[in-house]
Amino acid sequence: MRTNTHHARRLSSPSPARRLVLAAALFATPVLAQAPANEAEDLPISAITLYRSGVGSFLRQGNVTGDQIINLRFRTDQINDILKSMMVVDAGGGQVEGVTYGSREPLARRLSSFALDLSDNPDRAALLAQLRGALVTVTTSDGQSTGTVLGVETRTVHHEGSTEQVRSLMLVGTSGVKSFELSDVRSFEISDPQLAQELNKALVAVAEHRADTTKVVEVSFSGNGQRPVVVTYVHETPVWKTSYRLALPEESEGEGRMQGWAIVENTTDEDWSDVRLSLVAGQPVSFVMDLYEPLFSPRPEVPVPTGVAARPRTYDGSVDKDQQAKMADARRELGRDFRTRAAAPSPSAMGGALMDLDASELEYEAAESAVANFAALGSMASASEAGEVFQYTLDLPVSVERQQSAMLPIINSTLGAQRVSIYSPQGGSAHPMRGVRITNDSDLQFMPGPIAVYDGAAYAGDAQIGHVAAGDDRLLAYAVDLEVDGTTDSKQRRTIQKVRIVRGLLEQTIEQVQETTYTFDNDDEDRERLIVIEHPKMHGWDYATAKPAESTAANIDRFELAIKAGEAGALHIEQRRTDAQRLQLTQTDEATFAVWVRGGQASAAVRDAFREASAKQAGINEVRERIRSLEQERSEIFSDQERVRQNLAVVNRSSDLSTRYLQQLSTQENRIEAIRSQIQSSQELLERRNRELAEYLSNLNVE
Repeated sequence: MRTNTHHARRLSSPSPARRLVLAAALFATPVLAQAPANEAEDLPISAITLYRSGVGSFLRQGNVTGDQIINLRFRTDQINDILKSMMVVDAGGGQVEGVTYGSREPLARRLSSFALDLSDNPDRAALLAQLRGALVTVTTSDGQSTGTVLGVETRTVHHEGSTEQVRSLMLVGTSGVKSFELSDVRSFEISDPQLAQELNKALVAVAEHRADTTKVVEVSFSGNGQRPVVVTYVHETPVWKTSYRLALPEESEGEGRMQGWAIVENTTDEDWSDVRLSLVAGQPVSFVMDLYEPLFSPRPEVPVPTGVAARPRTYDGSVDKDQQAKMADARRELGRDFRTRAAAPSPSAMGGALMDLDASELEYEAAESAVANFAALGSMASASEAGEVFQYTLDLPVSVERQQSAMLPIINSTLGAQRVSIYSPQGGSAHPMRGVRITNDSDLQFMPGPIAVYDGAAYAGDAQIGHVAAGDDRLLAYAVDLEVDGTTDSKQRRTIQKVRIVRGLLEQTIEQVQETTYTFDNDDEDRERLIVIEHPKMHGWDYATAKPAESTAANIDRFELAIKAGEAGALHIEQRRTDAQRLQLTQTDEATFAVWVRGGQASAAVRDAFREASAKQAGINEVRERIRSLEQERSEIFSDQERVRQNLAVVNRSSDLSTRYLQQLSTQENRIEAIRSQIQSSQELLERRNRELAEYLSNLNVE
């Protein structure tokens, strides 16, 4: 079987042409009579590929002789994956007859097929209602009564202040119809033995559905002599995991050693014995589709057509027997030709794709691995890239018993390792983290997982790693560096660098400066520190002093600061940003411009232009104030006129007071007319001065 194991390995990744032949072999063969079935041990698992997406690909291979059926057992919840992914190949010139399995009819549909339908979990009243017309014996507190079930009725019983729904069983006996309240019925017995047997069958169906945990899948082969066959399929498996051990170098920089382990779990009910195990880091698309549960499409119920009685008619004579035989031969030949052209591969095609794999090509090479110490432990795995995924293949066959797990070494390589202390001010701690910068200078890829860090022979702490491709580096933090204290001091200032006028707007060039000082005390008298400072990235700001050593995608800039043993050190970071802000020219006062001119931010020409614009704005404000004053005076006159009219209404029209009121109204009307004229002329003046200011500002550009 070792020879077949290597065969399985080579067939796990067939070429495109070979895949076409495999698919054709699955669907091109008719079903033969069943031969005696053999257990799965005749077709053991030879290769397994586990994916981090939670599925596993299983490859079985072995030999069959003549016409043979192989039984494979799966959990019921795995059948959908098997039906979706199973591929069967007879690599010795035989044919795949087909794959059969026990169907699982929906329980509700199966229960509804019995004379007593238990699909909706009926209560006693519903069950007795289904027994309408059946002979039953009812036991109550008054004894036994036998009769035919007429039905179950519900009636309303009135009590003092309340009502109650009472259900009763109606039986037809020799003495007529009797009614028994269901609350008084202790038991009942079905007298019809066939009907009682139907009830027992329905209950047996419920029990079988609950205990239906495994299914047998029969794979049928037909052919001559002994020949190799292959079965491969995919079903759900636990995600394989990785964990690592990292040994740090004695010096600050040098080579560390990374040891990686793969954790796999065999949750199946079958031992994995000497299988070729591959671990794939990719995540192929995988889903579950219910192919196992039979589906029934609802159909409309059409009434039976009726009509007038049919009249007799005559038919033409049939063809003779010789002509019938010729037509049958033609139909058979047409069907055989269609099946041959559309489905079955030719023997030459099968031989070219599969039968050229002789035994020498099917053997796996046995890899030797010696486990002496941490540095000499072999990884027992070969790594390779296959398209977009990365794959580890264990060099030696692996055995994992059913419902057991295993931890297998897949990585043992040197890598660049530099001791660092990592300071993240956003973490809130005064101490940096002890860490290491690793460089994956191997051709392997490190999958996400935990890392146990060893400093020499001593355990130093745990770290966590994400995906690290070949050639990438990562920072790992595994302990708090209590021998280093860190402080952060930040301050920000904002200054106006220049003031100018652009198209009548006051433009200020503002420079913002953010200063951050990181100070560290190294209390370790024996070892220096390389501090990696994680400084928050500020987009749009430029570094004016120190430059970051690297940046991350998570808005972090990293700076490095070396501090000797027992000494202190500081890193000053200055960031600058220049922005332009535009304001209305007349929103600033004369005193502010005077300060800018003295400080050199604004020129005298800018100040003079501001004064000219301010003078024009002052003229506008003067006219606006005049209009406001006139409108207020007019409003006061309107109010006084209302008072005069009210007084005039109550005095004698021929009195002196009436004459005086009329004269006052006349004077006010004259003033209102004069105000209206003054407001109109003032508004015209305001529009003219606004236009003059707008024209002045629109072309005003002064540096």
